[in-house]
Amino acid sequence: MAYFVTGATGFIGRHLVAELLDHREGEIFVLVRKGSRARMDALMRRWDAGSRVTPVEGDLGKPRLGLSRAWIREHHGAIDHFFHLAAVYDMTASDELNEKLNVGGTRAALELATALDAGVFHQVSSVAASGDYHGTYDETMFDVGQSLPSPYHRTKFESERIVREESTVPWRVYRPAVVVGHSETGAMDKIDGPYYFFPLFKRLRDNLPSWLPMVGVDLGDTNVVPVDYVASAMDHLAHLPGHDGEAFHLVNPDPQPTIDVVNTLAAAAKAPRFAVPVDRRVTGVLPTGLLPRALRPGNIVSNVLGSAPAQLVLRETVGRLGVPPEVLEHVSFPTRYAARATERLLAGSGIAVPDLDSYALALWNYWEEHLDTDTARDADLVEALSGRTVVITGASSGIGKVAALKVAQAGGVPLLVARGKDKLEETRAEIEAAGGTAYVYGCDLSDLEAIDRLCEQILAEHDRVDFIVNNAGRSIRRSLALSHDRFHDFERTMQLNYFGAVRLVMGLLPAMRAQGAGHIVNVSSIGVQTNPPRFSAYVASKAALDSWSNVVSSELVGDGVSFTTIHMPLVRTPMIAPTKIYDRFPTITPAQAADLVLHALADRPHEVNTALGSLGAVAHTLAPKTSFRVLHMAYQVFPDSAAARAAAEEDHGDQPSPQQLLLARLLKGVHW
Repeated sequence: MAYFVTGATGFIGRHLVAELLDHREGEIFVLVRKGSRARMDALMRRWDAGSRVTPVEGDLGKPRLGLSRAWIREHHGAIDHFFHLAAVYDMTASDELNEKLNVGGTRAALELATALDAGVFHQVSSVAASGDYHGTYDETMFDVGQSLPSPYHRTKFESERIVREESTVPWRVYRPAVVVGHSETGAMDKIDGPYYFFPLFKRLRDNLPSWLPMVGVDLGDTNVVPVDYVASAMDHLAHLPGHDGEAFHLVNPDPQPTIDVVNTLAAAAKAPRFAVPVDRRVTGVLPTGLLPRALRPGNIVSNVLGSAPAQLVLRETVGRLGVPPEVLEHVSFPTRYAARATERLLAGSGIAVPDLDSYALALWNYWEEHLDTDTARDADLVEALSGRTVVITGASSGIGKVAALKVAQAGGVPLLVARGKDKLEETRAEIEAAGGTAYVYGCDLSDLEAIDRLCEQILAEHDRVDFIVNNAGRSIRRSLALSHDRFHDFERTMQLNYFGAVRLVMGLLPAMRAQGAGHIVNVSSIGVQTNPPRFSAYVASKAALDSWSNVVSSELVGDGVSFTTIHMPLVRTPMIAPTKIYDRFPTITPAQAADLVLHALADRPHEVNTALGSLGAVAHTLAPKTSFRVLHMAYQVFPDSAAARAAAEEDHGDQPSPQQLLLARLLKGVHW
């Protein structure tokens, strides 16, 4: 068995190749443009493909994809499956680009498949081929007189027509709906479809309370599927015998109201959601045909959005948030996509479309951590960080990793420090793929001698160190009653959170003093201000670093060296994962925490605090006894975790009670 894949470096293509590697045998030839070879090499390392994946240099715009006659002769009759995925998947692309790549590319790919005498030609089309067809559109339908409202719709229809009418090779067609990130990891590689609205969700989250309802409009239905479903379904369907000459709908079989999709994603972002005063439940009570299609809310909105005045207004409003006005015309489909035949063929395979609710948070988190470009557009951050060297500890995951990505996005040079180098290398690869620069340093930050060697290496390899972010940390949630035989808990937290951070700063401090400038950011905890029970080991170690920084600040201010302490609220990171009770507690995301770090780097305040943390500090100063009684009540409400009790994780004590959830929401961000 041998395969040829175009578009293997693309989003769907890379997942399809991974599926073929996991579930099939044989060599996989992948078409690669000359300028994309480095990208392909990186993918091959990620696939761990060995010798099974062979890059073949070619060009979508040339006859037979630019492959030589000698190569074609050598592989004639040897390709069992030819997958054509290379195309433009972009509603904003020009007519010329759509024509060249979608139509011309399909002709060239089909020409090559014919010359190779391939077994089956697999064309990845799109539901866009249905144009603006009103009604149910199933897998047997193609040209039903639908109009094609954009260059993208037209060229997806035309490329499928070419395969259907001109191919002498057996063919199969796949029509995915709107493809979003991986349902488990959220991984995505571009801004498209619903992702255009993510910056708006972020702006709403950061400026409005999540409970505030926004007024929305019933825009009709859309259809969203995750990329892993699309790739798995294609792999399965491609290898079923007896289905040549058929099309398959890789869609959600149930209509998804656009406003529901928007609200699901807004909820994942913790942004306000939209209420629709007049929707199809109101207009739908009218007898069929009484309300003309043109007067239905979704169609009215669509027609208005397509008008020239509206497009001008949209460019100056939502366009400034990164939402292309032309995309708004197509956020909903007039078509309902039936997939009964496809579902029957997938039955028993374990391949099905997951509910958006189950993976919306993964989509949001990945976008916020990897695809959000706000940092690059912030002139103050770029000015403060461009060309600056930033040492970041704990950079393999969580706050440290996202902070490193954002520093690089602003033009800074992050020096990534953590115990394990493999994850650091992944972060460096991501930074370099985006055009940035990063360096990797593996170091156990609880080993003081290893820190000394790290400092020597950094100073030998870099002319200056502008910033240090002490982010690496160890948290332990255990009451004193369960700690009498665990004094090592206190030693371990002090070793990493205090001694390790101090040793690193002292090792790099001479260089900062010599250059006359430097800034250290310590990621502390809101617990230092609020003193929550069960965190005596953790909070004490953070408080020690706070006090040390406050003392030495007065000694170093004359040398141009300053400190910022961030009293960080509860963040959803791997560090809190063992405490299962936190799974349902309100937290901020690693990206929100990283934004606080970048604010500290750029503005260099003495402290970064939350309102609740400041209130806790004031309460302890003005009414300490009352504060202790309130905290004792919390001590009674929140038990020790299953891990602390050395009990099974499924212990019911780790399921939050209504009282616990109420306290967690009232005192959002406090470590309980």
